[in-house]
Amino acid sequence: MRWLTLYARSRQVPASLAAVVISAVAVWALARDGSGVTGDPRLPVLALATGAMAASIGLSGQDLALDRTAAIRWVPRRTAHVLLSGAVVGAVLLTVQAMGEDMAATAFVVRDSAGLMGLVALGAALSGGQYAWTLPFAWLSFSFFAPPPTSAPTRVASWMLLPPGTAAGTWTALVLSVAGTAAYAVAGPRR
Repeated sequence: MRWLTLYARSRQVPASLAAVVISAVAVWALARDGSGVTGDPRLPVLALATGAMAASIGLSGQDLALDRTAAIRWVPRRTAHVLLSGAVVGAVLLTVQAMGEDMAATAFVVRDSAGLMGLVALGAALSGGQYAWTLPFAWLSFSFFAPPPTSAPTRVASWMLLPPGTAAGTWTALVLSVAGTAAYAVAGPRR
């Protein structure tokens, strides 16, 4: 159990968890204030993206050279880290949402948290843990200002704002989740 505590501290899990909770509570307070329209997916997506970006801090250790020379198998640990982070980001929003303001359906939260964590993991594999947040930030920014999703490319571009059960949103999130998790698990964070 000691190795788990040391791993969590080296990956800045307490600070990331605090940021995830604070962002979810802040979005809940905004939704409770009445500033968001009922059924508007932007506030829950903002909470999930902020949580995923906060969790991205832990995708690289203090010393990459030390991580690469460790005598442990990193693939299952990296995979578990990404999957558990996505589950925590989604669970925090669902827990805060249970306090009274229904912001998004469970299927929506699960789909978006999985896709966003896959995007964060892909960002860590491509540009390192310190810049893993840039991919979800850029995609979220684009999807907020993208044209209405009328064609297949615009539906893929705005996958995180589509209603749950939409094929383009579900498949895009699934591909991002699997590809990002696999790339990060096998390659690890870029130096």
